[in-house]
Amino acid sequence: MLKIKDLHVSYGGIRALRGVDLEVPDGKIVTLIGANGAGKSTLLRTISGLVKADSGSITYNDEELLGKPINKILELGVAQVPEGRRVFADMTVLENLKIGAYLRKDKAGVEKDIQWVYHLFPRLEERSWQMAGTLSGGEQQMLAVGRALMSRPKVLMMDEPSLGLAPIVVQEIFEIIRTINKEGVTVLLIEQNANMALKTADLAYVLETGVITKTGTGAELLVDESIKEAYLGKKKK
Repeated sequence: MLKIKDLHVSYGGIRALRGVDLEVPDGKIVTLIGANGAGKSTLLRTISGLVKADSGSITYNDEELLGKPINKILELGVAQVPEGRRVFADMTVLENLKIGAYLRKDKAGVEKDIQWVYHLFPRLEERSWQMAGTLSGGEQQMLAVGRALMSRPKVLMMDEPSLGLAPIVVQEIFEIIRTINKEGVTVLLIEQNANMALKTADLAYVLETGVITKTGTGAELLVDESIKEAYLGKKKK
């Protein structure tokens, strides 16, 4: 289980996260919703080791992640799909996937997992020798997810996977999230599409100005009147 306790993070003197407590149980899909600037991406970046915390604790299976180098966090099984996809545009699809496995030494296992990613994303196999920068936005998102999966993560953190994608592609991305989860990967999801996120998630948290203000199952928050008004575009009757 990924556990966050009393986490405080500051940017240039401004407190971005204040006393955040959050748990991501093994095998579940957990979503974090909130307005832009609430601190959601900061939280993922702190878990990944990209941002330094002021205080608090982040543990995965009782091992402290704070202070560990990024590659050690990845070796422990915690990987991130960044916001904006950030594929290596001048490299092929296959080369991008192989970069995701750069810490691995099991060549046979890597080849097997490339085939697994191609099974999840058939379009990536069709375009395996195409430059990543020439892919559509949806295909680049698939590649970013596939690249992260190549590290064999136990926990996959996803930052706004549907951002800028057409509705039909968004549906496809969420189907893939469910499939990945069914194959045993725990998912921590930040998503602007709160409706889709809550429908998909087992557990959900609301983050407002750096503070967790509400938690519950995805189904519970989906029918919560204050959540409907704030994040689902539905006014109270």
